[in-house]
Amino acid sequence: MQSTDLGNKESGKIWHRKPSPATRDGIIVNIIHNTSDYHPKVLRFLNVAFDGTGDCLIAGDHQGNIYVFDLHGNRFNLVQRTAQACTALAFNLRRKSEFLVALADYSIKCFDTVTKELVSWMRGHESSVFSISVHASGKYAITTSSDTAQLWDLDTFQRKRKLNIRQSVGIQKVFFLPLSNTILSCFKDNSIFAWECDTLFCKYQLPAPPESSSILYKVFAVTRDGRILAAGGKSNHLHLWCLEARQLFRIIQMPTKVRAIRHLEFLPDSFDAGSNQVLGVLSQDGIMRFINMQTCKLLFEIGSLDEGISSSAISPHGRYIASIMENGSLNIYSVQALTQEINKPPPPLVKVIEDLPKNKLSSSDLKMKVTSGRVQQPAKSRESKMQTRILKQDLTGDFESKKNELPDGLNKKRLQILLKGYGEYPTKYRMFIWRSLLQLPENHTAFSTLIDKGTHVAFLNLQKKYPIKSRKLLRVLQRTLSALAHWSVIFSDTPYLPLLAFPFVKLFQNNQLICFEVIATLIINWCQHWFEYFPNPPINILSMIENVLAFHDKELLQHFIDHDITSQLYAWPLLETVFSEVLTREEWLKLFDNIFSNHPSFLLMTVVAYNICSRTPLLSCNLKDDFETVEDMQAKVDQQRVEDEAWYQKQELLRKAEETRREMLLQEEEKMIQQRQRLAAVKRELKVKEMHLQDAARRRFLKLQQDQQEMELRRLDDEIGRKNLTENQEALAKEMRADADAYRRKVDLEEHMFHKLIEAGETQSQKTQKVIKENLAKAEQACLNTDWQIQSLHKQKCDDLQRNKCYQEVAKLLRENRRKEIEIINAMVEEEAKKWKEAEGKEFRLRSAKKASALSDASRKWFLKQEINAAVEHAENPCHKVTAVVSLRRGDLDTDTHREKMIRRPRRKAAIYKPRRENAEETNPVNTFNLASSIVQE
Repeated sequence: MQSTDLGNKESGKIWHRKPSPATRDGIIVNIIHNTSDYHPKVLRFLNVAFDGTGDCLIAGDHQGNIYVFDLHGNRFNLVQRTAQACTALAFNLRRKSEFLVALADYSIKCFDTVTKELVSWMRGHESSVFSISVHASGKYAITTSSDTAQLWDLDTFQRKRKLNIRQSVGIQKVFFLPLSNTILSCFKDNSIFAWECDTLFCKYQLPAPPESSSILYKVFAVTRDGRILAAGGKSNHLHLWCLEARQLFRIIQMPTKVRAIRHLEFLPDSFDAGSNQVLGVLSQDGIMRFINMQTCKLLFEIGSLDEGISSSAISPHGRYIASIMENGSLNIYSVQALTQEINKPPPPLVKVIEDLPKNKLSSSDLKMKVTSGRVQQPAKSRESKMQTRILKQDLTGDFESKKNELPDGLNKKRLQILLKGYGEYPTKYRMFIWRSLLQLPENHTAFSTLIDKGTHVAFLNLQKKYPIKSRKLLRVLQRTLSALAHWSVIFSDTPYLPLLAFPFVKLFQNNQLICFEVIATLIINWCQHWFEYFPNPPINILSMIENVLAFHDKELLQHFIDHDITSQLYAWPLLETVFSEVLTREEWLKLFDNIFSNHPSFLLMTVVAYNICSRTPLLSCNLKDDFETVEDMQAKVDQQRVEDEAWYQKQELLRKAEETRREMLLQEEEKMIQQRQRLAAVKRELKVKEMHLQDAARRRFLKLQQDQQEMELRRLDDEIGRKNLTENQEALAKEMRADADAYRRKVDLEEHMFHKLIEAGETQSQKTQKVIKENLAKAEQACLNTDWQIQSLHKQKCDDLQRNKCYQEVAKLLRENRRKEIEIINAMVEEEAKKWKEAEGKEFRLRSAKKASALSDASRKWFLKQEINAAVEHAENPCHKVTAVVSLRRGDLDTDTHREKMIRRPRRKAAIYKPRRENAEETNPVNTFNLASSIVQE
């Protein structure tokens, strides 16, 4: 076993000498990845996947290094470093150089192995992705995590659908069935559903398994033809489901040392048409056992208790097995080496018996009859001969009782009755009936062994001797003849073998195993005595034909004898070509329906019957060359007939094609008419919808207009209210302007009078002017306060009216909320009382200011008069100046003291509103407002 360490290399050879895997383990190479850093460590491989060809695989380790291994070219390459562990891989996409990798951050990335670049990045999972399934076309992919499965379009890398499930029911696996458009979803509650990929329509659900062998499924595998589903779990039982019949048809019990199944995968075979028979079962002990599902026999196993397997992948053509070991390394196995002992070809058909020395036995003593592979002993006495006859009769009776029973529930006698009635088997079931009649073993492994030996030397230049237009047909013929030559050496020197095998190769070119076994069965049962005089023609068989012809048509046989025509000319060409050169395809198929359904001697009778049917042209031939001319003419006539039939068939096909085209045109016209009708209906529906929409729009427009009118009315009401308020404000403003005008006139008068005092004394004038300005500022402030009070009173009046209305409506409609209303009203009344209290204080201050202003006016008038008088007196008598000034100052002090007493006069308390008083006037906010208005007016 070779071992390769990748180390820090990015590319190199996988093996350095030609691998020669041993039969016992079948390992081609063991691949490990050790780092050569300061602290060396082993990088464990986690996942592996093959591409569509089966000759390349990718593997990823727990650090995100992804390698491509080319087993055909013996090269490996590091294609990507993702820097995080990969959880799943897929390498069978439509573009062969691209692969998908699921990473530990729940994302899926697509890389190119050639350019080593990122192609796309797909997100959407919220947990680790453990499975990637790619459609057979490579166009779609399904990624599966424990909580969801998502369907991706690999052309656009967009998510098409998402499968959401309840948290209580987890997903085990969701994958595409091979060569189909069906998605299979398997859940943790053992429910299995099949969905149509395009429409996601549920096609069917598999029934629950029987309770006697009920296991929780964890791993699944499907054959390449998508017909059989294998399921396993924590048990040593395997369930095999037939997806066509949708039922469990077999339960396989593994050995007792198998307690749980970790992985399942079918071993593909190129010649089984997808109906895989060998299943690989990886159990908890790390050993992967390969069993035959039909015979339930263990064929071989890989892995051991010391070197267990963690996971495996099998190449699509079934030649390699890539297994990730529990120690983190990667093993590549050769299936051919593992199955070498199993697939040994059967012994050759023909064996040479050497003669004994002449002095011991005579030739009469050595004479024996070989029939159907059984050797009969020479006759010794009459008693023994009679005993032998009886034994033969018994054996024949047993054979007759069993030979009518065929596989798959068929009965040979019933088939013969059907054949006698219709002359042929149904075309649809012909191949199935032939396989049952011939009882083909369908030994895939043995045939694979013969095919793997390659082209036989005897048929390397087959195309030169038999030029065939179809390259595929030539390859299949060459492969089949080589397999026959490897099976028995005598067939490599049989010149007529290509002629005998060609019609069967042409018929079974898509199933080479069946083709090989049909030819081998024909040779064993119908041609077994053809090689007794090899390499000469079978004289014994030709003699039988001649004897039968002599019995049925002596004249024709005598004619042959007279013209030196032997059976090698009129019988042997028919046998070595099995009538393929003298019959059409349909006639040949009918003939072999009868040959396979009757005794092997039926073939010899057919040769005699063909000559008797052709006796007229044969009797007209007088020369030996004429017979060879007749054979050629017959072949040409047959060829011409075939060509004529082909021409007629072609014309018929053309006529049918013309009719089909006409029908298609009519159907297209009908479809166009229907489309027009549907279009007209759609137009009508659209028109009706448009009318409905217009009507709805008109109604909405009217409603909008109505709402706008209502809004306009409300706006007008608000405007009227504002105008009323404005009129009141204008009246107040007019009154205030009049007061201001009077005040200005008064100020002007005072200023005029004051200017007269300037000459009297500048110092005393400044003091007097300062006092006057302060009094004026106080008066102006009192005016502003009064203005604010009036505006507040008007606003409170509007608010009181509005609140009163609201209170009444709320009292009528929501009596049950009276408690809350009372609290709100109390709060508002308290606020109102505060406002009234504030208004009363302002009113009081206003009256005090007015009285003070009046006193100040009187004082100033008196002061001015006193000053004028004092000035006059001073002019006359200066000694009285000091006395006048002192008196004036005393008068100012008295005025200030009087004003201060008026301001400090105690205010009247405002009444608090209490809703449950008996006096209605006290509980009515309107009455309160009127009372406050009367106070303001006073």
